[in-house]
Formats: sequence, structure tokens, C-alpha cells
Amino acid sequence: MAYRAAVVILSDKGYHGEREDKSGPALQALLSEFDVLPTIILPDDRALIEQTLIRLADEEKVDVVFTSGGTGLAPRDVTPEATLAVVDRLVPGIPEAMRLKSLQITNRAMLTRSAAGVRGRTLIINLPGSPKAVAECMEVVLPVMDHALETLRGEAYECARQDS
Repeated sequence: MAYRAAVVILSDKGYHGEREDKSGPALQALLSEFDVLPTIILPDDRALIEQTLIRLADEEKVDVVFTSGGTGLAPRDVTPEATLAVVDRLVPGIPEAMRLKSLQITNRAMLTRSAAGVRGRTLIINLPGSPKAVAECMEVVLPVMDHALETLRGEAYECARQDS
């Protein structure tokens, strides 16, 4: 069964048409194996982000939401706070692994505040805003996605690697 995914871009400039969004198309291309909803572009508005994440998880029942943007130190970067406000459980290993990979490329990776968590049966993952960083982080995330989503659906019961 194909997994349903949503891509949510957080960018004031992208939302107002002042900057072309390149992260959304990059994510859409990387998610070719998923049934992906049309990309949603929102301003950096915490309440709106929270409402959208809740709708995607509770009403649209997507398996995974990938956000891009709003994870830095700027005053309007509120994506992690919005995510943490709506998830039931944290998945700290995902942003830890993304930062570890990104730190091998740039020391600025330590400045990202990405978060990941589960709301109901939906995994929500915050990615950085640049298309290059999105691709680098997805290299880390995609290999575990099938197992993560199977487990969330209650379809996977064995977590030990088969080569162990």
C-alpha cells in the first residue's frame, strides 16, 4: 500500500509570492514512491501551522508530513514550536540524525531547531528551508521511512534488523 504524504512549506516570502519555492518541488521529486498531496505554502504563523498539521493528521489522515522552513533562529521561525504543540510523542532520533549528517557538510547545521514527532498515526518531520539541505536530510530519513510508517500503522512488529 502506498503511503500518503504532505509537504508544507513555511516561508513568509514564499507565501506572499516574493520568492519562488524550490524546496517543495525538491521534496515532491524525492517522494516519488508516495501518494503526495499538493504542496501547501504557509506564512511563518504558528497558529496557522498548528491548524494545518492537525488537519493533515486528523482529517486528511496522511501517513507523514514533511515541513520545510522555519527551523532557524529568526524570530518568525516557529515551525518546531508549532510541531511540538500538536504531537503526542517525540521522535528525537530523526532530527538528531539529520543534524549529524548535515554537520559533516556545514557547521551551521548546529543552528537548526528541527523537530519530529507523532500525532495519532501521522509522523511529522521538520526539514530545513533550503532545497540542498532538504535533499541532504532526506538521504537520512528516506531509508527508514517504510519501517517507521509500517510501525505507526501497526503493521510491523519486528524491529530487529534481519542481518543481525
